[in-house]
Amino acid sequence: MKTQAMDKAKTAVSSCLYPFKTLLVEQGYPSTEHFQIKRGTHGMTGGVMARIAFDSRVRIAQISGYAVSDRRTHTLQLSPRIHLYDCWFCGLLQHSCNPNVFLDTTYLELWTVQPILAGSLLTLDYAMTEDALARQFACHCGELNCRGWITGSKEPLNAEGQAFMTWWREHKRP
Repeated sequence: MKTQAMDKAKTAVSSCLYPFKTLLVEQGYPSTEHFQIKRGTHGMTGGVMARIAFDSRVRIAQISGYAVSDRRTHTLQLSPRIHLYDCWFCGLLQHSCNPNVFLDTTYLELWTVQPILAGSLLTLDYAMTEDALARQFACHCGELNCRGWITGSKEPLNAEGQAFMTWWREHKRP
């Protein structure tokens, strides 16, 4: 399946963020009432923002997408050989070393791990769902426990990451 065709799926008249007619807000899928997709520079996605406050340790959404065999932008790993392509909601979550949501890959549910205020971006620790990332990157989350360079849970730093971490350790404030 080509993901370009998936990206252009026609949106049903619904408040659900997913463009599939069979996925309904009443079934727990994300709604425009509870979430907003933020746009960053040059039309790029800036993440998913909560429109309302959520308590800690509650399920906030069912998730969906297409099962694909390879990792790419907007995928989340469900098993070593299966990734969920979701360019409408969960695949847009930003990384944080101190995330506010957790993805249950067994039941395809998104849960809060701490209270989320209205207007806050939803964040996920990519190393919690991914063995390896499509692209490693420098982290700018600003958390006290920030790891600096983000990889999947089972991959070593690449050469760029090794160079960055050498610089980061020298310049990081204690």
